[in-house]
Amino acid sequence: MTKDPEGTMDATPPPAQAPASRSGAGDIDRRAPVPMYHQLKRRIIEDINRLGMRPGDLLPGEHKLCEQFGVSRTVVRQALLQLEHQGVIDRVKGKGTFVAHQKTAESLVHTLTGLYEEVAARGGHVHSDVRRQEIVPAEDEVADALGLAPGTPVVLIERLRYVDEEPWSWTTTYLPREVGALVLHDDLRDQSLYALLATHGIRAVRGVRSAEAASADEAQAALLGVGPGQALLVLRSVGYDEKDSPMEYFVAYHRGDRSRFEFQLRASSTDESTASLRHTGRQGADLPLAAN
Repeated sequence: MTKDPEGTMDATPPPAQAPASRSGAGDIDRRAPVPMYHQLKRRIIEDINRLGMRPGDLLPGEHKLCEQFGVSRTVVRQALLQLEHQGVIDRVKGKGTFVAHQKTAESLVHTLTGLYEEVAARGGHVHSDVRRQEIVPAEDEVADALGLAPGTPVVLIERLRYVDEEPWSWTTTYLPREVGALVLHDDLRDQSLYALLATHGIRAVRGVRSAEAASADEAQAALLGVGPGQALLVLRSVGYDEKDSPMEYFVAYHRGDRSRFEFQLRASSTDESTASLRHTGRQGADLPLAAN
C-alpha cells in the first residue's frame, strides 16, 4: 500500500515496485498454519507503521485489499473485524476504513494507580484544567459514599483531564474535609492527587468501582470535545485508606470514542471466577481507568 498526495491509501504501488507488489499476494501463505486473515491483519499493521500513517488516514477498501493481497472478501472482512476490535482501525459506514485514534489502555478493577502516574510511565503527559477546588456540603450520594451525614462539609475538586493535550475525562472528586484540607490550596494542574496525598501519609489501599454507559449531554459534550449524544463511560469509585476509612469518592466521565475494554477472567483457588475489566489500546499499554 502507498500513500497518495492527499494522504489516502492507494493499493497500487509505484511502477518501480511493481514486481514486489505481485509477490505481495504471495506474502499471504495459503499453506501456513497461520490463518490468512491473521496474516493479512499483520500486513495491514506493518503498512500503517511503514508509511507513517496517522489517525484519520484512509485505508484501502475491501475490494482493493482483495486485489492487492489476492485473497477473498471473507478473509479481508475477518482481518478488518479483528483490527477494529483491537482498536487499530475505525470503519465508518458509507465513508470507509480509517486508522483509528489511539485508545489509551486502562484498567478498571485491579489497580489503584492513578492516571497521571501511568501516562507518565509510558512517556505521555496528563494536564488538568482545575475548574473547582472548594469546600461544599455533601449531597446524599457523596455523604453515603464517604460514610458521612448529609450536609457535612467536604472538599470538592473538579478537573477536566487531558492526555497528550486531548480532552480525556471530566472528573469530580470528593474528599472528607480533614483529608481534602491537606490539598485544598495545592496546584493540581500538573501533578497527581494520589501522589500529593501520599506526601501526607494518606494512601488508597483498596477501592470499589462501578462503570455504566451514558450519552453526553450538551455540557459534557462541550467539555470533552464530542458531539451531544455520543457515548460516555461513567465511573464511580470509593477509595479506602489503610484504616479502611473512605478517603475519596469520584465520578468520572470518560470519552467513549477513546475507550475500549476486554474482560480478563481467571479462576481463583476456590474455583470461583474473578474478572478484571481492562481498556486495551493498539499500542499495547495498560493504563488505569482512574481519576487521580
